[in-house]
Amino acid sequence: MQTLQWRKSTYSGDSSNCLEIAATSSVIHVRDSKATGSPHLVFPSSAWLTFISHAASSSRSRQTTVGQPSLDS
Repeated sequence: MQTLQWRKSTYSGDSSNCLEIAATSSVIHVRDSKATGSPHLVFPSSAWLTFISHAASSSRSRQTTVGQPSLDS
């Protein structure tokens, strides 16, 4: 069994309220950083890439929309 190398986003800083990921050649493992011993989710790499691309494009569109309400309170 392969040992997973977990990492979290550098945007998280020292916060423990985030997700951690571990990438392999075919799948991405995702877990809660506060519950590292709990079960985690596994996604095909292609599905994770689609999710990240959508999240990044949604983030860019929120940043460029002037005068619109934001969920970032």
